Amino acid sequence: MSVLSTTNAPPAFELPAALLEQGYGLRPEADADIPFLMALFATTREEELSPLPWTAEQKAAFCAQQFYAQRHHYYAELMPCRFDVITHRDAPIGRLYLQENKSQFYVVDVSLMPDIRGRGLGTAIFSALHEAARASGRSVGFMVEKFNRALGLYRRLGYREVEDYGVYFGMVWTPEGVS
Repeated sequence: MSVLSTTNAPPAFELPAALLEQGYGLRPEADADIPFLMALFATTREEELSPLPWTAEQKAAFCAQQFYAQRHHYYAELMPCRFDVITHRDAPIGRLYLQENKSQFYVVDVSLMPDIRGRGLGTAIFSALHEAARASGRSVGFMVEKFNRALGLYRRLGYREVEDYGVYFGMVWTPEGVS
């Protein structure tokens, strides 16, 4: 699936100056990012695929199929949406897919490479989203798998479960004074 610059919505969110000064950035994803994005996606599935008696090739083929199915769904169903690559000193390290409406910033997907996880970048990005939401009188929401290791982080950041979708929780953070 080709990614055209016209498919990206106008920037709904910018990283704060403190992260920019450290060399972090957001840029619209492009076709050239597909190998990185596929590798990133595969890292998010390693733990759940590890007990399966599949060969490395079978796991890679499964991840590729799932990546392209997810990508097709996102681009077909979630417009307008901002599809950004998270960078550090211009090297891709993650992705942030964000929808914006009058009442909410909705995080469609956020993923970081394994060597970046646990260093506070996710917390910094969500804190910046909170500030943008607070300034515009909106909430921040997303769905998360119930077994996702980041669930504890989200709860510590003030997210609450508002829906139970079986394997997913719908979670929302709302600034004080916003209903």
